[in-house]
Amino acid sequence: MPRLPADQVRALRARLTPEQDRIAFHEGTEPPGCSLLNAEKRAGTYHCVVCGEALFSSSAKYESRSGWPSFFEPVSPDAIGTKSDFKLLMPRTEFHCANCGAHGGHVFNDGPPPTGQRWCANGEVLDFRPDANEG
Repeated sequence: MPRLPADQVRALRARLTPEQDRIAFHEGTEPPGCSLLNAEKRAGTYHCVVCGEALFSSSAKYESRSGWPSFFEPVSPDAIGTKSDFKLLMPRTEFHCANCGAHGGHVFNDGPPPTGQRWCANGEVLDFRPDANEG
């Protein structure tokens, strides 16, 4: 359940592109390899494109070769919510922004140490903000 009231989420959705809305609120997925954030190497924070909530730190980003920006942990446990997703043959765990409820991607248990998790994100619904010294 998102922390923001439904009317505030509706107002924020009005600013999204059709593709961002499809991914964030219709649990869509962007094609692998299309996000410019795959190549992002600067220090900074990845925020929800809908509400601006900080979701991931660049210090947790790694190259998973999955085609989507991947992280081994969220910026904090309460920044992200999860639920079971049964859309494919095998159940998966979907993650979403805990603040506005926007779908972000899926989490898998095949990531690197220290968590063993791969938070596989749709770059279209992330807003990268570089640290001040990164420009």
